[in-house]
Amino acid sequence: MSKVSFRDQVLRVREDAIVSSVNRLLAEKGFDQMTVDEVAADVGIAKASLYKHFVSKEALAGAAMQRVLDKALAEVERLGNDKAAPADAQLKAVARWAMHEQLAGEMPSLPTQNSALRAALAASTDYVDRLMQLSERLGDWIMAAQAAGRIAADLPPELVLYTLYARACDPVLAVLKSTGKYSDEQVVELVLRSWFDGLAAR
Repeated sequence: MSKVSFRDQVLRVREDAIVSSVNRLLAEKGFDQMTVDEVAADVGIAKASLYKHFVSKEALAGAAMQRVLDKALAEVERLGNDKAAPADAQLKAVARWAMHEQLAGEMPSLPTQNSALRAALAASTDYVDRLMQLSERLGDWIMAAQAAGRIAADLPPELVLYTLYARACDPVLAVLKSTGKYSDEQVVELVLRSWFDGLAAR
């Protein structure tokens, strides 16, 4: 294995710091409010230096999303090691993880409509490959849970998948947390219950 040069190590550390900053700023402000100047200042580098790593604001957001997908894939892999766990329990565990990530300020908030960003993400093979891998793994659990009667079989699997993705950026989490009435764990469990169990009285 070839040795990584000191210069390359420095560049990787700087790039990692940039992506961490972008991830946090996207979680706090969202894509539209975040600026490249703000990222550079947060990392402590010149804007020109930042552009040596990422050519645009969209590229910065793409790198942050790839990191989140890597973390999600690692979590799905970890959960998948428990072969005895029911599929719906696996889905709940993934949703619980994603919501805790959001409450910890680690889940980027991206706009639903931004043609430049959508085009950049769609053009990124690394991003699309990760997203497809994650969707396939979750899709398998969704169909297994439906086959076992744990999730309504008449719901399209893609609807369940998109709803799961939506929980990762659900604004109700921050609203409930801001009341001061609930711990992070209580917030997550309340949202999980409303999603998986519905709102009907028991």
